[in-house]
Amino acid sequence: MNKQYYVYVLTNKSNKVLYVGVTNNLRRRIFEHKNKLVEGFSKKYNLNKLVYYEVTNDVKSA
Repeated sequence: MNKQYYVYVLTNKSNKVLYVGVTNNLRRRIFEHKNKLVEGFSKKYNLNKLVYYEVTNDVKSA
């Protein structure tokens, strides 16, 4: 069984900062970013707008 991974890009309200992430649960991860549940870069720069994502079965290629 192949597991799916998501490569995603977030930005802030003014579209000035980008963040690239990888997850196996995009819905949960975006929720965490938008609600600032995890300390780090995305919380610091208020990155809460999903601008791109793609699906892959190979986490190493992500």
